[in-house]
Amino acid sequence: ANWNIAQTVTITGIDDTVVDGNRAYTVVLGAASSTDAAYNGVNPAEVVVPANTRFKLVLHNAGSDAEEFESLELKKEKVLAPGATSFVVFAPLKPGSYRFFGEFHPDTAQGRIVAR
Repeated sequence: ANWNIAQTVTITGIDDTVVDGNRAYTVVLGAASSTDAAYNGVNPAEVVVPANTRFKLVLHNAGSDAEEFESLELKKEKVLAPGATSFVVFAPLKPGSYRFFGEFHPDTAQGRIVAR
């Protein structure tokens, strides 16, 4: 019963015989799949990333119309056709909160990238 407390997700590589050093990773957030109607389809509006670290954000347009990911603060934009998946690479960010939105649906497609 800790659903309302922030949870930490740890991603650990699998130890194998290949010496390949530290590897970059991508975490993709998406709509929840739940039998509880109150949570099914809920999509997080905040993406937390490590500050001062380069990262890649994977984007997927699940809609039936084109959409554009845009962040004026970060000077990033990417247009996606319906059903398309792509990504945007970010240079290391200083700690802070950076707004992003869907250019074609700015009232409903909004979120923040938080660098900590």
